[in-house]
Amino acid sequence: MSPVKGFSPTRLSLARRRRGMTKKALSDAIGVSVKSITEYEAGRQNPTPQTVSALAEVLNFPKAFLAAGDLEEFPVEVASFRALSTMSSRQRNQATAAGELAFQLSDWIDAQFGLPGVDIPKLTDLGPSAAADVVRRHWGLGEKSVHNMIHLLEAHGARVFSLVEECREVDAFSCWRPGTGVPFVFLNTKKTAEHSRMDAAHELGHLVLHWRHETPRGREVELEANAFASAFLMPQASVIASAPFGATLGQIDETKSKWGVSSLALIYRMHKLGLLSDWQYRSLCIAIGKRGRALEVNGIEREASQVLAKVLGVARAEGISRNDIARDLMIPVAELDKLMFGLVPTVVAGSGQPTSSGRDGRPHLRVV
Repeated sequence: MSPVKGFSPTRLSLARRRRGMTKKALSDAIGVSVKSITEYEAGRQNPTPQTVSALAEVLNFPKAFLAAGDLEEFPVEVASFRALSTMSSRQRNQATAAGELAFQLSDWIDAQFGLPGVDIPKLTDLGPSAAADVVRRHWGLGEKSVHNMIHLLEAHGARVFSLVEECREVDAFSCWRPGTGVPFVFLNTKKTAEHSRMDAAHELGHLVLHWRHETPRGREVELEANAFASAFLMPQASVIASAPFGATLGQIDETKSKWGVSSLALIYRMHKLGLLSDWQYRSLCIAIGKRGRALEVNGIEREASQVLAKVLGVARAEGISRNDIARDLMIPVAELDKLMFGLVPTVVAGSGQPTSSGRDGRPHLRVV
């Protein structure tokens, strides 16, 4: 039997990792040896047509996906994964596979639309709070509350995608895509809306503070990103002016919506700013623990991508369906939904109008 021409080792690896399968599990599922799977992914051996069909069926990816050109690997060595040492290889592999698919979707979008240029300062020489203040001034935010963290990132050139149930152990991660200078942020939609906003600000902190790091991981850089996020979402002057001094948990629950953060995040910020004593801080944390940290009183609406909503709206207006997009990318339609905050089945009304056309003829999307 002749081997399959044009078979892609990197695409097989991506599909296997995306499904959370080991080489052993995949070999058992299709009836070949582990050595054969290793050889396929290393590019030293091509599978037969029958084996490709079996791989596609088990992995739930089209055969065309496995036969197309090799894909760019996700730069896990520079990504901002938290607690990478305690993350299982399965969790990490599923997340990086999602990142590789996001790169391809982003390339498809860039070929069709003009998006905002990157305008995220790189401030490795500043501390977290000072860097947060600089970014706020650079973006003209002053002391104003951030209305929508995802929209803000997108307006300044970041590509923001969602994570789903396969990666629920991963809060969020980000990276500067090698060779492009474009930042990518991935947010877990299984967390509360407040948690996701803080995660988005946390990843902005990594992009701003740790862009030079070859391995931007470890407790120190995570604490820096946390401090950046807290200062960015809750500016010092704003919190001092508006937060109730010595507040009760009920007052915290009512006040936190001004900044779109969790009650626990506001308590932490107030303590850092001297608005709560150590005893008050501990008492409030205990009260939240008894209530349940996953329960957010007076919760806010979940944020989603404005860019992706506009892209899907324009595509629909031009007769391009989600099946068409999936076919262009040679991926299952379900994978689009998992990257696009669930926007694929239902696009926000009115999101389909580009504001202008650039010199290259592509619609240029206005992100506000």
